[in-house]
Amino acid sequence: MNPAGWTVMILSIGSVLTLVSYCMFRVLTLPPLEEEHLKGPLEIETGDTDNAD
Repeated sequence: MNPAGWTVMILSIGSVLTLVSYCMFRVLTLPPLEEEHLKGPLEIETGDTDNAD
């Protein structure tokens, strides 16, 4: 392989590894979720049971 091919290959592999590392860092360092935001309302009125006749 000539030097231009090596350059392109090193740049492409380096950019992919950099992007993967950045994304993994961002995902693994997320702040903890607050418990109160994970709960849904106890009763959800959908309206499909009104006048079910």
